[in-house]
Amino acid sequence: MQLTRRSLAALGAGAAAALIAPGAAQADPGRWHLAARDDFRHGLRNWTAELENGGTVEARRGKLVVDVPAGATIWYRHLLKGPYAVEYTAVPVGAGGPNDRVSDLNTFWGARDARSPDDVFATARSGALAEYDHLKAYYVGFGGNYNATTRFRRYVGEPGNRPLIYDRTEPVLTANEPHRVRQVVDGGRIQYWINGSLLFDYTDPEPYDSGWFALRTTWSHLEVGGFKVWRRRP
Repeated sequence: MQLTRRSLAALGAGAAAALIAPGAAQADPGRWHLAARDDFRHGLRNWTAELENGGTVEARRGKLVVDVPAGATIWYRHLLKGPYAVEYTAVPVGAGGPNDRVSDLNTFWGARDARSPDDVFATARSGALAEYDHLKAYYVGFGGNYNATTRFRRYVGEPGNRPLIYDRTEPVLTANEPHRVRQVVDGGRIQYWINGSLLFDYTDPEPYDSGWFALRTTWSHLEVGGFKVWRRRP
């Protein structure tokens, strides 16, 4: 399935009408329930940021606003345990600002740092991407490298070793348009949805079924809202 900028915009229009429960929940939505949400109207009490070279990360008018000149990782503070799904809507801002590059709507999930696996925050990181090689995590770089690549990786906690699972090479981000993301950990099934379309579907024989979630970007300006965590009932 080739997801061009035009097709993603079309999917976005359809997804705006109704978002259903995540991943496998499409077959049985009654088994999923809303476990947590953040409308970003009470500051960033649920989040912590690691910034490579400063910039702005703030809650403003019901949005998480990230406006940074270099690497930034914004962690959700709460450990997530599967089966779960995370949903949010992100707008890559392209309005002529110094960081309005329309690139790198990236994310980690199921993440643990191999140096402190029980507490991802116990190890300091500067926000530079190479420092995250110590993670065991799933990672999607959506619209990276100036909106030229979209990649799914399974980090294994080893510096210099970030196994590539899927690789796409078409532009996928549209400036100033909503991109509705859903990330799923359901047993060994790991999924990444965009605007209602399943982009990556990976079966992991040794899944990272619990860990931390983070938004990741570099030299960009993003507005994020509608953050939700879903859990699947037994």
